[in-house]
Amino acid sequence: MGDSKGVVKHILLAKFKNGISEEQIDQLIKGYANLVNLIEPMKAFQCGKDVSIENLHQGFTHVFESTFESTQGIAEYISHPAHVEFANKFLSSLDKVIVIDYKPTLICN
Repeated sequence: MGDSKGVVKHILLAKFKNGISEEQIDQLIKGYANLVNLIEPMKAFQCGKDVSIENLHQGFTHVFESTFESTQGIAEYISHPAHVEFANKFLSSLDKVIVIDYKPTLICN
């Protein structure tokens, strides 16, 4: 994953399966958000629902962004028992998923 130090963003795009209710989605989102309280390397969590007018979402309806201090922090997060337990439940609710980890780069003109 390149240089392991420095802030890393973990982005997950989700399309929930048909039949997953809004209440179930809300509970899954709360469970995801709670991971920041359980997994030390996870420093922040944000999420939202697609509101784009461009209609380029390809069926993905939700975005989840977690912040870590390093790629090593993401590795610790992925193997943490709380994440493993949550991921099994969360991923089984999804029809499609994309995950991208990146290091934010500030571009100045």
